[in-house]
Amino acid sequence: MTIKSEQMEKGGSAGGTVVKKLIPYGGYHTNKIPTHDVELTETGPGTPTGEYMRRFWHPVCMSMELTDTPRFLKILNEELVAFRDGSGRVGLLHAHCVHRGASLEYGAIQERGIQCCYHGMVFDVDGTCLHAPFPKGEEAEAEKYACSIRQGAYKAVERNGLVFAYMGPPEEELPFPEWEGNFTVLPTDELVPYSNFQHCNWLQVQDNAADNYHAAALHAGRNVVGGHYQGTTFDEVGAASMEVPPDMQFIPVQQGRSLACAGARRADKDHLFVRVQHQVLPNLSLHAYTSEDGLNKKLFSRFHMIRWTVPVDDENSKMIGWRVMGPGVDTRGVGDKSMVGYETIDFLEGQVAMRRPERFGKYKLEDMPPIPPNHRERAHYKDAQYAPGDYEAIISQRPIAVHSLEHPTKFDAGLYLFRKMLRDAVRGTNPAASPAEFAQWLRDVGAAPNSYCSGNVFEIPEAATVEEEVAQRRRISKAVVAILTQSDHLKGDERAAFVRAKMDELEQSTRE
Repeated sequence: MTIKSEQMEKGGSAGGTVVKKLIPYGGYHTNKIPTHDVELTETGPGTPTGEYMRRFWHPVCMSMELTDTPRFLKILNEELVAFRDGSGRVGLLHAHCVHRGASLEYGAIQERGIQCCYHGMVFDVDGTCLHAPFPKGEEAEAEKYACSIRQGAYKAVERNGLVFAYMGPPEEELPFPEWEGNFTVLPTDELVPYSNFQHCNWLQVQDNAADNYHAAALHAGRNVVGGHYQGTTFDEVGAASMEVPPDMQFIPVQQGRSLACAGARRADKDHLFVRVQHQVLPNLSLHAYTSEDGLNKKLFSRFHMIRWTVPVDDENSKMIGWRVMGPGVDTRGVGDKSMVGYETIDFLEGQVAMRRPERFGKYKLEDMPPIPPNHRERAHYKDAQYAPGDYEAIISQRPIAVHSLEHPTKFDAGLYLFRKMLRDAVRGTNPAASPAEFAQWLRDVGAAPNSYCSGNVFEIPEAATVEEEVAQRRRISKAVVAILTQSDHLKGDERAAFVRAKMDELEQSTRE
């Protein structure tokens, strides 16, 4: 028994109760599973985080999911039906008909609205009852009845192949945020929508986006068992080495509404790669180029992926957003548009439940094999054991991760800081992150806020000693975020020119 474990066995809290025992084969002493963090993980109506999230726009499905039949959805623990009516308008209604509760997923789409299968009530996209089928001669009574009911409805809009919904109080609706006006898409590039289901709580999926250190293990080729590569590592696309964790700086920005995650790592002895990922409350993450090799100078490369983590219910969620495709951002040409869509993504294969062999040639919604509810029942479960990806690491933390069982290191600082920012926003202890202040901020910036997301390759030689190199990386990461903060009042090309000029100055001053 080590000194530490002996102390733990004999020690305890002030009341004398042993907190834990660090002893060999001591599983018995740690087999009690406490409850999850109810405040942050549960998102149903009336819950603290659920009420906060309802006051933001969220993608709820892909446009391709709206066919000639209604689409049943579950979002934020609410059963919903999405559809496109004959006039092309998108509706998002409570699934159960306000008359007698039959599900509108079995309804008939009309030129205007949707008709319930049970008694023929017709509802418009805003919930108005357009028709109540009373007997002939009772039209006045039918109209009176129709005016007395309203199907629950949420405002929905389409953007680049995704359907977004606002599910909060109508009087508090905030502007739809078009980040940087066009999501930084260059004329040569395009936004390609995708949606990937996750069999777990939304927060552990969002945590993963702020956990920039996991790539050194999960996405490193050395950890693939027996050479059974499954497309889960950065090595397989020739990206900058993930074998050594980046030196990370996590900095709250935009008055605590978002978090800049700046990571610096060596591509080689002459190039320093500084990638800034941007996490925005409550559930948005903006990612710079993931396949960067870091061997050529590049300053202020922008969005490679825009992604929301949307709660389905408390034990399921989905990552839904856009991949930016094209030569402007994908300078190495490794992206594959044909592999981006419903239940598929073209990088780090382990992002999704269904591995690639099951999906070849099956990228249309109606052709997709069903996703097994139990991840251990997948046809390629063994392959996932050989080369686990993000999906396996995230969903296997339990359906709802239990934060009180975690033993964090300094490498978990990003996700713990983001959780704190979320908690402060939900509780109202950071007024700037309240939905009302968020909405005012969006109005102030013309609904086109700037992002800190950027990929930067500096021509900066490695320092003489390890200590000097570590200090250099940290200084440059902080300087990059500071430059982005200085530029936050600028827009478009003017901002890009300012940032690149300042980064050139940073590179030059470091080399001198």
